[in-house]
Amino acid sequence: MTIVHTVQGNRILVAVHGDLDLQTASPLREALDELLDRYRDKGLVLDLSEVNFIDSSGLGVILGRYKRMAGRGLSLTGVKPNVRTVLELAGITAIIPVSDARPSTKDQHV
Repeated sequence: MTIVHTVQGNRILVAVHGDLDLQTASPLREALDELLDRYRDKGLVLDLSEVNFIDSSGLGVILGRYKRMAGRGLSLTGVKPNVRTVLELAGITAIIPVSDARPSTKDQHV
């Protein structure tokens, strides 16, 4: 898994490349928490356009960041249909904005 981020205005854009599963959940959580600590006043947009699979571990990372972001804003973009289905079944689409459009970013590695 690769994680790439950029800061645009009042949000952190994070592009995730690879599966979100038990093996990758911990490194993603750590990287996101580092960014959230560094940019305490910014919202978070996760670009999942390069994610083909997500399991309960990946869902846990997203939900944990949602709770941590209280009031700052979290959204998901670039979500593929199969990943959207998992997000819908888990109820995440009811609490976190999800779009299929991919944001434009200038890549910066975490």
